[in-house]
Amino acid sequence: MSSAEEEKELTLIDHLVELRDRILKCLVAVVVLFLALFYFANDIYTYVADPLIAALPEGASMIAIDPTSPFFAPFKLTFYVSVLLAAPYILYQLWSFIAPGLYKNEKAVAIPLFISSVILFYGGIAFARYILFGIVFSFFISVAPEGIQVAPDISSFLSFALTIFFAFGIAFEIPVAVFLCIWAGLAEPDSLAEKRPYVVVGCFVVAMLLTPPDPFTQSMLALPMWALFELGILAGRMIRKRQAEEENQISGS
Repeated sequence: MSSAEEEKELTLIDHLVELRDRILKCLVAVVVLFLALFYFANDIYTYVADPLIAALPEGASMIAIDPTSPFFAPFKLTFYVSVLLAAPYILYQLWSFIAPGLYKNEKAVAIPLFISSVILFYGGIAFARYILFGIVFSFFISVAPEGIQVAPDISSFLSFALTIFFAFGIAFEIPVAVFLCIWAGLAEPDSLAEKRPYVVVGCFVVAMLLTPPDPFTQSMLALPMWALFELGILAGRMIRKRQAEEENQISGS
């Protein structure tokens, strides 16, 4: 084996070792956060379920159909909260791994994108928790047929909440995706703007797939997705303008 091949192999092994170490660091961060939060698991569950509990009729409460649900539902939620809180550190480890292979101009764009991705994902979850939940649960409970006692199961609620959190968190990443497409030259702002009618339909299709089968909840996801798409186009126009100015400066020098 030639020296060049040996150096290439060593470099690949070094990268794999570094990747393993960074993955282990991420796992340790999640475990540490989980252990720190586990004592407050019931409080965390109550905090997430507060909008539903507040919307229940007087005298009604949530129930646990499965005997193990009172333990495993808060346990599961606490684990997901730990992953969510560790997200900035996980992204930092990802950034540290790929940053050496990026050019200077790519780093200048990547850092704000990483930060924006975290903020937008948190923003989507906050939107669901503080705005959507109160409206949706009040609506569902208000339309319950007469004689039906509303008593949601804690495991069913958790599955619903996690689905909504994930859907809104991902949906709020649309500006980043649109910006990346424009920045990478895969699409132009004007061409994306021309496809606006198809995007609106697509937002409702995605909302239909990611949320419960009711038009109200789907609209609460589809409309913000559309607005965020427009925000991505706006950011794309700004980066295109900046790229044009840099090209003019280079050609003029």
